Amino acid sequence: MKALRSRDRLKFLGRARALLRGPNIYWILTIVSALLLNYGWDQLTRTRGAQKVDFLASEEKCDATGELRYCVYRDRRGTNGDIVYHLHGRNLDERIWNDPTYFTALIQSEWQRVDPLPPMVVTVSYGPTWLLTPKGEKSKSGLLEDFMDRLESIEAQIGTPRRRMLMGESMGGLNVLISGLLYPEKFEKIASLCPGVYAVSPFESFSAMNAAVRRTGANPKTAFGIFVMARTYFASEQEWNSASPLSLIRRAGPDYPELYLSNGLYDAFGNYEGTQQLASAAIDRGVKTEWRPLYGGHCAIDASSLATFLLR
Repeated sequence: MKALRSRDRLKFLGRARALLRGPNIYWILTIVSALLLNYGWDQLTRTRGAQKVDFLASEEKCDATGELRYCVYRDRRGTNGDIVYHLHGRNLDERIWNDPTYFTALIQSEWQRVDPLPPMVVTVSYGPTWLLTPKGEKSKSGLLEDFMDRLESIEAQIGTPRRRMLMGESMGGLNVLISGLLYPEKFEKIASLCPGVYAVSPFESFSAMNAAVRRTGANPKTAFGIFVMARTYFASEQEWNSASPLSLIRRAGPDYPELYLSNGLYDAFGNYEGTQQLASAAIDRGVKTEWRPLYGGHCAIDASSLATFLLR
C-alpha cells in the first residue's frame, strides 16, 4: 500500500514538472499575473467609506410588543406632539433612524435647520422582510391586524399623538399604503417613498409580467423576485386586490390621509409606473396628493420636501 502511494506521488510530481517546462510555464505565469493584477485593481478601487450626514442624532429608546420590535426617537430639542411611524425597507431594522449614512439622517438634518419642533418618530419592524397584509389563506398573512392592534399598546407607553402619520420606503412604502388606505381614519398623512406598487398583479400571466418588466426597465431578477415574494403573502388575485394600493385608491376620497408619493424614474424594481398611476388616481379621487417624480434610481428621495411634508 505504501509503495502504491509512493508511486502515485512520483507520478504526480513528474506531471507537475512536465507542466512547468517549456511554453506551459509562460501561460501559467500569464494567468497568475492577470489574476493578481485583477485582485490588486479591485482592492485599489473598492469603496472604502460612505458620506455621512452632519446632524444631531435623536434620543433612542427601543422595546418590543409581541413580534413587533420598535424604537422611539425624540429630537433633543423636544417634539411637537405628532407621531410618525416609520416602516423600513427590506433587510433593514427598527434602529435605522439614526444611521448617519441613510436618508433618515437627512430628514433630521432638515428639521434641525428650522425652528418648529419635529414629530416623534417610532420605527417598527417584524424582521428583515415583511408585508402588512390582511389575514388570508397564507400563513404569513395577517400582520396588518397585528400591527394596528400594537399601535394601542405602543401609544399607551408614549402617549396619544396629536396627529398620527406613516412613512416608509420600498417594502415599507407599500406597507404604509396598505395600512393607511385600509384604515384611513387612523392616520393624517402617508409618505410613501419608492413603494412596491406595480401596475400588474403577481397573479397575471408570465407574459404580462414580463411585458411590465421590459416596459419599466426593471431588473428582471429583482422584479420577478418581488412577484414571487408577494405570492407568499397572498393566495389569490382576490386577496391581492383586497390590499393592492391601486385597488384601494378607487374608494378613496377627500377625507383620506394626505399623500406624499415619490419614485425614481430609473427604479430597478420597476415601481415608477405603478406609483405614478397611484398618484394620478389619488388626485382624480380628490385625495390631497404631493407627487415627486425624481431623476434617479430606486429610492431616490427628496429629503427637503419630505421633511417639510411631515412637519407642516
